[in-house]
Amino acid sequence: MLWTIFIVLVVLWLLGMLTGYVAGGLIHLLLVIAIVVVLIRVIQGRRPL
Repeated sequence: MLWTIFIVLVVLWLLGMLTGYVAGGLIHLLLVIAIVVVLIRVIQGRRPL
């Protein structure tokens, strides 16, 4: 589930980079949040779903 959200956010972030800066700030914020969540899971050593 987390990886699915991460992939979706990366795709949306790339689309935001291509379409302009209108929703870019929100997409970048969501991407940073997704990366932080992934790093926390890796550090905690939880198994991927």
